[in-house]
Amino acid sequence: QVQLVESGGGLVQAGGSLGLSCAASGLISSYYPVGWFRQAPGMEREFVARISWNGDSTTYADSVKGRFTISRDYAKFTVYLQMNSLKHGDTAVYYCAAQLCDRGSFYIQNKYDYWGQGTQVTVAS
Repeated sequence: QVQLVESGGGLVQAGGSLGLSCAASGLISSYYPVGWFRQAPGMEREFVARISWNGDSTTYADSVKGRFTISRDYAKFTVYLQMNSLKHGDTAVYYCAAQLCDRGSFYIQNKYDYWGQGTQVTVAS
């Protein structure tokens, strides 16, 4: 059974930093595309960032570009999202998601096979 578990959320002041982790279990290989999404209260869930299966390609939403960094550790089956210069508007539940194979369309949620339960990030203004 494949599971994705996010961790690292919490409360931070505007301008601060947080690092999120997405640990996978139940997968034979750690080489799979991963995306981070977020959902703010009353809003649709939106794409934040993604990393390719081999780590050589990353993409960010315009709203987080230059502030967030996605990376991965294949040995630990873990993908990270480092969030710097956080703003009140970054407050949301953050989810990671994985594709079993590279389908592209990384910003489309139904292209992902597995999702984590989410972790809350709250940025105090």
